[in-house]
Amino acid sequence: MMRLKKYIPNALTMGNLLSGCIAVLFAVQDQMEYVAFFVALGIFFDFFDGFFARLFNVQSEVGLQLDSLADMVTSGVVPGIVMYQLLIGATDIPWGASLEAYHFNIAYIGFIITLASAYRLAKFNVDDRQTNSFIGLPTPANTLFIISIPLILMYGEYAFAKAVFTNPYALLAIAIGSSYMLNAEIHLFALKFKTWDFAKNKVRYFFLLASIMLLIFLHYLAIPLLIVLYVLLSVLFPDKNRDSIKKE
Repeated sequence: MMRLKKYIPNALTMGNLLSGCIAVLFAVQDQMEYVAFFVALGIFFDFFDGFFARLFNVQSEVGLQLDSLADMVTSGVVPGIVMYQLLIGATDIPWGASLEAYHFNIAYIGFIITLASAYRLAKFNVDDRQTNSFIGLPTPANTLFIISIPLILMYGEYAFAKAVFTNPYALLAIAIGSSYMLNAEIHLFALKFKTWDFAKNKVRYFFLLASIMLLIFLHYLAIPLLIVLYVLLSVLFPDKNRDSIKKE
């Protein structure tokens, strides 16, 4: 039985990778509802592979590397393609025509997210500072931000949000800004509770409550707002007793 247990985390990681591969296919076909489903499924597997590795005490270097390779697809390649598709569908950029003459499509800039994700995952594997908090935005969180945009455009009821997310300049700013945040030297709290003490976890409790309320009232629009809130809370209320967490 113990021998079987050690394979469970890696099997879940493979589930993450498979989900990411399927999401890539749907992203290329611009079927964003399915992209969102399979990315969410991949992130679900990504959470539980680490959970079971710790539960069964079967963490390994192979598992760590495999986890990052799977994340590279689900939380690296997929959001790059999604941003590419969003830029393709956005209003024409006035200076885009001149770039087309040089066979450069401005939408290719969306893949800066993929490049930044690869760099973060590689750096993360050799960074021994991360054990109870994150340094820079985790790739799954950034991916949730990106894949929420097409869902907001399809199902959202807020004209302002749709205007922002169909503006090519705003999309370029999001692509570049999120790529920066992936590798920024900013400590972000992890949602791991070592104790249930309110005083030690008040920021986490507030964030969870805010998440529930925003999701109820704003639906898909809540996702990017929660990512921004997560970063702001981490910057405004740093954990003085932090160390870091070795899991994306």
